[in-house]
Amino acid sequence: MTSRWIEVGDRVFMRRFRTWGPLDFDQNVGLVLGERGPVVVDARGSHRRAARVLQELRSITRSPVFAVINTHHHWDHTFGNAMFKPAPIWGHDNNARHFLERGERRRRQVSEIEPRLADELAEVVLTPPDRTLARHASIDLGDRVVHLRHPGRGHTDNDVVVEVPDASVVFAGDLVVEGSSPGFNDAYPAAWARALGRLERDVTRGVIVPGHGGALAASDIGSRRAQMEEMVRLGRAVLRGELGEAAAAKASPFPRATSLQAIARLRAELA
Repeated sequence: MTSRWIEVGDRVFMRRFRTWGPLDFDQNVGLVLGERGPVVVDARGSHRRAARVLQELRSITRSPVFAVINTHHHWDHTFGNAMFKPAPIWGHDNNARHFLERGERRRRQVSEIEPRLADELAEVVLTPPDRTLARHASIDLGDRVVHLRHPGRGHTDNDVVVEVPDASVVFAGDLVVEGSSPGFNDAYPAAWARALGRLERDVTRGVIVPGHGGALAASDIGSRRAQMEEMVRLGRAVLRGELGEAAAAKASPFPRATSLQAIARLRAELA
């Protein structure tokens, strides 16, 4: 089992879980080992999927999970939370709020999009974070510290970046993706570009683990930031009436549907 977990830094691992179908993910789960026990980054999208994580962890460590961190509120990162209790679940303040306001609706929506997941999702006990942060927090593992930071709105209004300084590893959640386009459903594109700029400034070396896709070098953040800035530039031109949506989508670094969604979200963000 351990071969599926890639050690990207000293006692810091990532695991890519691939799924197919209408909800096509290449999703990452992170693991940070410490004296007080392991920290899991993102809990996957159901009890069954979280149970697989727990099963695989037994081949790496026998220590009970010390904490779980949700990088943001989306179901595929959080619906497995209950399986890790009684470990504390960390997330941004808005993550917990979205759970209460949107959790059941999102369960129904995903079940309609992918009926094969309906039974699996019906089992989920919606479990929001019970340790929340507004901007910064730290988890002391005895022999190392894990830092949690909210870089501002971006992919959502509750993104959390997880930093393991002694290993030079950063788990960026869906602020950064590899091998696919960013998701703009709940996004704030202009703020996202600024958040990537902060990440680029603060993380100058080491490994970036995206929410989906393969690990990246810190130097790769710049290209993501530049793409987001270009998308925002095109979107602003549309909003000023200088460019049509079709022309902006054609010039965008992202696929057409993604670009149109980004423009819609930018319009709402700047309204």
